[in-house]
Amino acid sequence: EEERKQLEAQFQQAQKMESIGTLAGGIAHDFNNVLMGIQGQASLMLLRTDPDHPHFERLIGIEDMVRNGAGLTKQLLGFARGGKYEVKPTDLNELIENTSEMFGRTKKELNIHRRHQKDIWPVEIDRGQIEQVLLNLYVNAGHAMPGGGHLYIETSNVMLDEKDTKPFGGKHGNYVKISVTDTGVGMDELTQQRIFDPFFTTREVGRGTGLGLASAYGIIKNHGGIINVYSKKGAGTTFNIYLTASGKEVTIKEKKLADEILKGTETVLLVDDEDMILDVGKDMLGEAGYKVLLARSGKEAVEVCGKQKDNIDLVIVDMIMPEMGGGEAYDRIKEINPKVKALLASGYSIDGQATEILERGCEGFIQKPFSVKELSEKIREILDKK
Repeated sequence: EEERKQLEAQFQQAQKMESIGTLAGGIAHDFNNVLMGIQGQASLMLLRTDPDHPHFERLIGIEDMVRNGAGLTKQLLGFARGGKYEVKPTDLNELIENTSEMFGRTKKELNIHRRHQKDIWPVEIDRGQIEQVLLNLYVNAGHAMPGGGHLYIETSNVMLDEKDTKPFGGKHGNYVKISVTDTGVGMDELTQQRIFDPFFTTREVGRGTGLGLASAYGIIKNHGGIINVYSKKGAGTTFNIYLTASGKEVTIKEKKLADEILKGTETVLLVDDEDMILDVGKDMLGEAGYKVLLARSGKEAVEVCGKQKDNIDLVIVDMIMPEMGGGEAYDRIKEINPKVKALLASGYSIDGQATEILERGCEGFIQKPFSVKELSEKIREILDKK
């Protein structure tokens, strides 16, 4: 009877998280479109502003604020369902080494102890998101130990059977386990039950949103993983994360962004239902040397491609549009001109729908808000591919 009640509570919690996640994802998408407008204008102004000009630093400041805003929407999208961006086989030991060292430099009063499993199994993850989860857990541990203490971070290869994974809706099999343990104040039963709720926080008003652990929960769920917490008042807290092991080899880290805009002279069709995005996108593409055609809907994009089919080299298409979305528009455009290349742009992160379009042959994905440099690099990456 007790077990049935526990399973019921976990199911209700999962349903509640799902519905709040859907709402959070929609807000994040709309907010990213607004940030895109600000980011685009600021990055265009920076291109025309001398570093000695008094406005130069202010424009850099605007870009920094946009990055902060985008960081918040990433947390929201992380909490929302289906928010994985770029998934690659990764060595968790190396990831933990980097994130904990970075955190340790800011928290000298904590003693950090790492215990790594040798020959750790690779996991297929979005590196940036799992870094975000780990940093959220370290920060949480830091708050629990205001006077200093010990932080233990362990990794291990484990096999979970059905009884381990069933309460969390996971599949049995090989997992990599990460444990983050602190020697802090601990939590009572009630706090443990609510710790992954959005906007639940034990910190005073004005010291953060309380989104961190809800975001961590969402990210791990989206990766098909499990996250749970064990704690005792006055005796510290342990967070356990289980991520599915992968048979794939670990991939090497990607290169840094170029300092200059990468230019081109090809013709690009930009498709978006937001006038603000079309205006700023047109200027960004023009600045990078491209000839630009615009379409305000998927339907209009298909019409433009029908008329100009041999002149268009690249289509940049928004994922979410009324009537005809980016996926359908992409398929119709490919029927008209199978040679045309395409780049998906969205205020959402890569989700199931975007992944399907990429698997159908779409050449790339870029998340709003992006700068003119990021856009120019992504375009060259696609158009220069033989």
